[in-house]
Amino acid sequence: MGLFIPLHFHRCSFLSLLLCYCHLHATTTALNHHSTTTTTSTRREAIIQSVGKIITGAGAGAGAGAFVVAGSSLSLPSNANANALGTTVTKNSISSRMTTDLLTIPSPSYASEFNGIDNLYYPFWMEGEWSVVQTLVNVSTPLGIKYLGGPNGIESIATDTLTEVRKQLDKPVYFHLKYRKTKWGVAEDRLFNTRQRLDAFAGRSVVANVQYADVGGSNRPTVLTMGGTPEDPLQTTFTRFKGPAAQKTFVVSHGIDKTSNLVEQKKNAQNHWVGYELDRSIFALTNKSTAPPLTTDTELIWDITRIDDTSVKAELRIAEYLNAQSDVLYFNAKNRAVSLQDYTLEFTLKKNQVE
Repeated sequence: MGLFIPLHFHRCSFLSLLLCYCHLHATTTALNHHSTTTTTSTRREAIIQSVGKIITGAGAGAGAGAFVVAGSSLSLPSNANANALGTTVTKNSISSRMTTDLLTIPSPSYASEFNGIDNLYYPFWMEGEWSVVQTLVNVSTPLGIKYLGGPNGIESIATDTLTEVRKQLDKPVYFHLKYRKTKWGVAEDRLFNTRQRLDAFAGRSVVANVQYADVGGSNRPTVLTMGGTPEDPLQTTFTRFKGPAAQKTFVVSHGIDKTSNLVEQKKNAQNHWVGYELDRSIFALTNKSTAPPLTTDTELIWDITRIDDTSVKAELRIAEYLNAQSDVLYFNAKNRAVSLQDYTLEFTLKKNQVE
């Protein structure tokens, strides 16, 4: 979904990005801790704990890095003009979600479920390919550490995971991101960006391929019928890893602050954009395992500022929520974020695109 997205916490080890990011050492420790259990819930726990090895292949170093859930799936209003401009949020400022620790999961966006050209459209000045430096600057657990302990809420797993995540503080990660101009606005190239983010945070090549998937709100036939191109980005991505695992990420909700409206940007030459997206990812093993898929929900909150024609700076907050299908503490969390990760990003436009 969005510009990108690591998730370091154990319970989201399958996510993109953000959303999202499980450290290999934590998964290995957890797997050893539960290697003798046989119940359905602990089998699911074992899948979560071993996914790092599955994706990267046996023998991957514990310090290889963190996985990111990349790609975003977003939805816009049913009105065609609104789709071209992006959702306008007027009630509660998205900007305020960058500073408070008490976040509640955004409501689903249903209005544009079948419009076919739905996407998150970024400022026009984001078009192009960028060199990006992303740095983790803060990690917090608003509801307590136990909520990071995997589907069963095991605190020893949560403690090990949080310790490993904090080791990534202030360590820059380097990759590239692309944003494409479409008939309706500038959208991120999810095929390119998903691979870039996942490989960068894993510290090695872990992605076999990434494809778009047609859904009612965003699909290739409708895009082409309405004058788009075969290269226009779609919302939903399907990622196959080099090990026997795959992940599908699609949109639940998204929006932008009122001052981020693209018409106002062009009229007033604004250099500031704030938006969010809520992604749902489904991770599953693709071998003969009968273990059930794991579902995760991750919110990505962006605050982006253009410095000049070739430089952009951004802040990214990743908020993780428990999922009713995967987490025993789901009802205890009451739809509130259980972990927050704050990043700074620096974008530099590639030289061959500068006029």
